[in-house]
Amino acid sequence: MPSAQLPRAVFAMDPVHLPLLFPAPLQARLRRAAALDPALVVQDFRDLTGPAAADTAAALADAEVLITGWGCPHLGSEALAAAPRLRTVLHAAGSVRSLVGDALWDHGVTVSSAVTANAVPVAEYTLAMILLAGKDAFAHRERFRRTHTHPTHAETAATGNVGRRVGVIGASRVGRCLLELLRPYDFEVLLHDPYVDAAEAAELGARPLSLEDLLRHSDIVSLHAPDIPETRHLLDRERLTLVRDGGVLINTSRGALVDHAALTDELVSGRLHAILDVTEPEPLPADSPLYRLPNVFLTPHIAGSLGNELERLGRTVVEELERLASGRPLTHQVHRADLTRVA
Repeated sequence: MPSAQLPRAVFAMDPVHLPLLFPAPLQARLRRAAALDPALVVQDFRDLTGPAAADTAAALADAEVLITGWGCPHLGSEALAAAPRLRTVLHAAGSVRSLVGDALWDHGVTVSSAVTANAVPVAEYTLAMILLAGKDAFAHRERFRRTHTHPTHAETAATGNVGRRVGVIGASRVGRCLLELLRPYDFEVLLHDPYVDAAEAAELGARPLSLEDLLRHSDIVSLHAPDIPETRHLLDRERLTLVRDGGVLINTSRGALVDHAALTDELVSGRLHAILDVTEPEPLPADSPLYRLPNVFLTPHIAGSLGNELERLGRTVVEELERLASGRPLTHQVHRADLTRVA
C-alpha cells in the first residue's frame, strides 16, 4: 500500500515502554503499516500550545490511530479535541475500562486491546503457583530454612497434585487461558462464572458450581473475575470461612475482589494460605503482617506482562494495525457494552 494511503498513527504512552513493546523488527512492521514518527510519544493532551508542542499538535491533528500503552493519559474529550480525526485506539496493554472515556465511545472510535495477549503470562504464573502450592513448596521451604533437614513422610503425606481440586472463579480471558493450561494435569477443576452454563464449562474442562460450593470443595481457589462494582469483596468474611482449613487462595486479578481485613484475619490465624500478586491497597502498608507470615507468598504485581513478554503485546498491536491498514476487521476489538462484565 502506498504510504499516502497508510493510516496516520501516534504513540501515546510512557516512552520507557516503547523499546520492549516494539523492538526493531516490530518497529519496521509498524512503519510499513502506518505513517508515524517513532520518536514522537504523547504523554499529555492538554497543553499543546507553543513552539515546543507544535510537532505533537500537528501529528495529533492528523492522527487516525492512537497506539497506547501504560502511562497513556485518559482518552476523553481533551484527546478528541486534540485528535479530531481519530477513529481507532490500539492499546498495547490490558483493560481499557479506565483509559477510554465516554467522549471516544460516543464519537464511534474503534478500540482494540492486547488484553488477550496479556492474559498469557498471568495464566502461566497462576499455573506455576498452583503446582507449587499443591507440592506445599512454600511451607517446605520455610521448614527447610529453619531445620536444614528433609521432611518426614508424615510431613509430606498431604503433598501432591494428583486429584487436587482447583477452583477457578471467573472464565475471563485469564481464566480461560488457565483452564486450558490445567488440562494436562491430574486436577479436578471446578468453575464458577454466572455467564457460563454447564455445557460451556464442560468444553472448558471444568465442573460448574455455585461460588459457595466451589469454595467449600476446592483445595486451591484462584480468582480471575473482573474488578467491577458487583465483584467488590466477592470473597467477603462469610465466604472466606467456607474455604477448607489449609486451603490456598491465589489472587492475580485485583485486590478489591477480596475483603483484605477478613483475609488478613484468616491468614494471621494460620487457617488459610495465600498467594497474592495483587492486594488492596497496593502495595500493602509496611506494617502489614502479610509480609512476614510464612503461609503467605506475596509478589509485587508481576503476573502480567513484564520484560520480554511485552513484545507479545506489541506484536498484537502491530497485527491489528496491519489488519486496519489492509481494510480487514480487528481481531481484538473491545465493545463498550462488554466493559460492564469484563476487564
